[in-house]
Amino acid sequence: MNVLDFSAIDPADWGRRLDLVCSRKAGGLSRSRLKTSLYTLCVNGKKVKLSYLVKKGDVIHLEWQDPIPQDIEGEEIPLRIVYEDQNITVVNKAQGMVTHPAAGNWSHTLVNALLWHWKCEVPDGSYRSGIVHRLDKDTSGLIITARNRDTEVYLQEEFKKRRVGKIYIALVCGTPNPLRGEIECSIIRDPKNRKRFTWTDDQTKGKLSKTGYRVVASFGSYSLVKFKLYTGRTHQIRVHCCKLGTPILGDPIYAKKDNMFPHATLMLHAMTLSIRVPPEGTRYVFRSPIPMRFKRIIQSLTEGTR
Repeated sequence: MNVLDFSAIDPADWGRRLDLVCSRKAGGLSRSRLKTSLYTLCVNGKKVKLSYLVKKGDVIHLEWQDPIPQDIEGEEIPLRIVYEDQNITVVNKAQGMVTHPAAGNWSHTLVNALLWHWKCEVPDGSYRSGIVHRLDKDTSGLIITARNRDTEVYLQEEFKKRRVGKIYIALVCGTPNPLRGEIECSIIRDPKNRKRFTWTDDQTKGKLSKTGYRVVASFGSYSLVKFKLYTGRTHQIRVHCCKLGTPILGDPIYAKKDNMFPHATLMLHAMTLSIRVPPEGTRYVFRSPIPMRFKRIIQSLTEGTR
């Protein structure tokens, strides 16, 4: 992701279209490429269109992606298939695998692996072939993918209307108080670090997010917690854990390096996925066991309390 922040202090920019100004500021980025690769465009903290006319003193924030290659190919990468039929493939995604190609990760993704598994090319040049939702690179667990366009549209609608049940499990530092409850707030990009997100109780900003949680077990300074997602925002559980004051163990973005488990990777796993599946719309419940990285740490914590 490319990021550009600047202020309209040059009188030559005042009254000009924002896309013209951004193209020049971004080192000659063409307007057509800017339009197709645009991710975020804000003026004075509010989203605007490319046709916006720049005013004196405007503070502009621009994010755009690198060009998407048109030659994404299948790669022979092992996949843990949980379920598969003519319409869907449900995968237990390994930690460390990127869901779909993006800047910095144009290969070795789940999409590359699926294209090899399905023995097909990318339909219509789509670099997110079959992907209807995603998991962070460091999050393991269940992800459902569509094997044809009709199924892709169907599943996208299920996610859009929040008809999908998602349960995650995490090992967190500390113990949430109370032991069960719900977190509801808006999630916004952290203005101090564009790689992070943060929360605000001002619901006029960002995107509304809601997560239910329940502590399954406590091990002194650590807890095993189940999370139910009511919305699906980027880094939602990770941000909500920070709001609770119990960051996820091993989180490289939102948690400090842990003294007891300094080599722990992100302890977050998508454990259960409940969704209606075409063509009949039958509801399926898919489950993934707790990963070995969880079991090792839990065993260490349990033996330490004996």
